[in-house]
Amino acid sequence: MGAIALHARPSKDFEAKLAQTKELLQRAAREFTPLKQASSLGAEDVVITHLIASLGLDIPVFVLDTGMLHKQTLELLERTKADSRLRIEVLHPQHEAVVHFVKREGKEPMYKSVELRKACCHIRKVEPLERALAGQKAWITGLRREQSQARADVPLVDDSEGRTKLNPLADWTWGDVWYYIEQEKVDYNPLHDEFYPSIGCAPCTRAISLGEDFRSGRWWWEDETAKECGLHVKETA
Repeated sequence: MGAIALHARPSKDFEAKLAQTKELLQRAAREFTPLKQASSLGAEDVVITHLIASLGLDIPVFVLDTGMLHKQTLELLERTKADSRLRIEVLHPQHEAVVHFVKREGKEPMYKSVELRKACCHIRKVEPLERALAGQKAWITGLRREQSQARADVPLVDDSEGRTKLNPLADWTWGDVWYYIEQEKVDYNPLHDEFYPSIGCAPCTRAISLGEDFRSGRWWWEDETAKECGLHVKETA
């Protein structure tokens, strides 16, 4: 059974949520420029990209190609670049930094310690993200409150970090996401059909079983409290 058949169940107030999301994206284009959408090409992000395009908004999209993405993710990236009228920017980690890190720590340091996994994430994700967001007033993400306990309080508009973060799907359910994909025939990563709700780098993502937490397939060998890569972690004093 594919992800659409399994999950496409809209909540009772889906239409109100959709209207709110569209209103926020339109407001973003008016009030928060320059801004970009950060896309991992996961289900939430392809919904947002589709909405931006369907609303005719001039909001570019960027994708972080870490050098360790699944083949299916890279194929979706190529289809998105070919089919979307939006500007799709692809950022890569600094080659020298990757080469030195792999030479020093090996090809799969993420399994050795949380510190090395986070160091790998920093080189392949966080530093390219900083480049992508340089000079931007705001950015758009696919964060949802339902995704994890750490994200349970995600607001629609987050001004707490200096640069505004807009989370237009914050109160959408997983069923809402897949209902939109079904209704609008949005192209998505086929790994979702193989029980990958959250998709990152290939060595750090696995399929989940029925009843497991949404993000349990990410860094599954680590403690539950450590499951963020640094892209959405706030600095603490």
